[in-house]
Amino acid sequence: MLLNVQQIADLIPNRYPIAWIDGVMDFIPDQSITAFKNVTINERFIQGRKDEKVVPNIFLIEMLAQAASILILKSPKFAHKTAYLGGIHSARFKRSVEPGEKIELSILLTKVRENMGVVDCTAAVGEEEICHAQLLFVVSPEEPAVD
Repeated sequence: MLLNVQQIADLIPNRYPIAWIDGVMDFIPDQSITAFKNVTINERFIQGRKDEKVVPNIFLIEMLAQAASILILKSPKFAHKTAYLGGIHSARFKRSVEPGEKIELSILLTKVRENMGVVDCTAAVGEEEICHAQLLFVVSPEEPAVD
């Protein structure tokens, strides 16, 4: 593992209960990242569901966005800034994710212009692609306040 939960917390502002990345397995600066999330039955978004015990699709998008934020903020150009999800250009969901599954999040940086860009994102369980999305991001021009 290249980055653990604490190292991720040092990069992005997301904290419990909205920190969704458990680790980073592969990273190529300014190009791509592969991160993962282990889904457990104890997740708040699963505990709150009375029907199916699955990950809501919006949380898959948030996981992809957080993985993309790590890629973006590890770039020297955007170090010590904050990245925001600017939009979802497209998103396709193929199946639900259940507790006990490990989601692999693959992000490819496809375009950067000044403080904005586009990432192509894929979420998979094992070899099976479960979601593909193209996300737009914006990076704040100012550094975040120190605690």
